[in-house]
Amino acid sequence: MGYLVIAYPQLAPDDFKKIQLYRERHDLLFNVVEPHFTIVFPVFDLLPQDFTEEIRDMAKNISRFDFAIRCATINKDAFNKLFHVFLVPDEGYSRVVRMHDTLYAGKLKSYLRLDLDYIPHITIGNCRDKHQCKEMVDEWNKEEFLIRGTISELTVVKYVDGIVTKLKTIELT
Repeated sequence: MGYLVIAYPQLAPDDFKKIQLYRERHDLLFNVVEPHFTIVFPVFDLLPQDFTEEIRDMAKNISRFDFAIRCATINKDAFNKLFHVFLVPDEGYSRVVRMHDTLYAGKLKSYLRLDLDYIPHITIGNCRDKHQCKEMVDEWNKEEFLIRGTISELTVVKYVDGIVTKLKTIELT
């Protein structure tokens, strides 16, 4: 059982629909979780109330913010043989990174993976064939697109046996 922090972005209905239709065909986690940015990755050895309290305390000075996405990228999974297709924000990228770093600055400091790059993203596809993932990226990037959204809250979730359960929503100032 792991506890995570994710940010479900507020998106225009058409953008949400476009992402979900694509994910339905290409994302292995489509039925597990809605489009999101993962801010804190699974922590396994804290009690849920301790984890939630730490996130709430560390998020007190984080403000809501807007982002804009204009491209898709490919990423090799560090833990298995999958490749992923990410929507990565141009605007708001640094705000997501700073939020990630803030939440790992206190009691979660020892859980921060410094051996992996943190890339803020919404996953829209994945597969074992890197060329197929590259085709997905090219499909998205062949024409200019713009997805605008807002991150106004963080959600503490529990992830067990492929099921995501929302535990607490924390509003950003």
